[in-house]
Amino acid sequence: MTKPIDLSEKPIIITGASSGIGAATAVACAHARMPVALLARSEDKLEKVKEQIERDGGKAMIVVGAVEEVDANTELIAKAQEAFGDVYGAIANAGYGQEAPCATMPVADIRAMFEVNFYGSLNLVQPMLAQFRQRGSGHAMMVSSGLSKIGLPYYGAYCATKAAQDHFCRAMRLELVGTGVMVSSVHPVLTKTEFHSAAAQKSGGKLKIHRPARMQTAETVADAIVRCLRKPKGEVWTSCPSRVGLGVSVMMPGVTDWVLKRMVKRS
Repeated sequence: MTKPIDLSEKPIIITGASSGIGAATAVACAHARMPVALLARSEDKLEKVKEQIERDGGKAMIVVGAVEEVDANTELIAKAQEAFGDVYGAIANAGYGQEAPCATMPVADIRAMFEVNFYGSLNLVQPMLAQFRQRGSGHAMMVSSGLSKIGLPYYGAYCATKAAQDHFCRAMRLELVGTGVMVSSVHPVLTKTEFHSAAAQKSGGKLKIHRPARMQTAETVADAIVRCLRKPKGEVWTSCPSRVGLGVSVMMPGVTDWVLKRMVKRS
């Protein structure tokens, strides 16, 4: 049985860390005694996360910026190293969704989503993997989605960005076997965060696709991420039934289409 990794004093970088899964993960990593370096657009929200971590006795620093900007990621990495030393972990979490028919969604909007959700992840993970390989240790993660395994109507662009993250994580993980470096993808299911209200705002009002009243918490995802940092594995899932259901959906595309058509009709 592999001994769990002691995360104490192992610095970690987290993007999209001002709210939701990113903020919860920052707090959970700090509770594991990891110094955390955080990036997001909102300085006020980042400051609140930093204050919470420091009140609990943790170490945190922030950089305000956008993940789609290479310079923001470069600054974050440099400042994290200056403050805490060699960085052990990197979690690319920033992203957003939007409801729109794939056939008419402006290509500019699709590109913009890929810039944040996918290329924004690579802007952090690729330079960190280069450093991890030099040292022979480190763990990179991209917060993908359960929807990486399926094309949900009106969320085709979002699902595509999450699938791109999923496929890159798997490929990089296998390419780095034997180097001491791990790459994981995280696959949350419906989570109670600001994602849905932000998606509604970007979509021009009320969302078409129904959201159940019961959703998992961001803390549930954060705890699963910390468990993966301690005992690395390729994919992080927070719901066994959802994982099995999505696996079956890939095996039975005709049945999946029938279910999704009924869902769209109800919406």
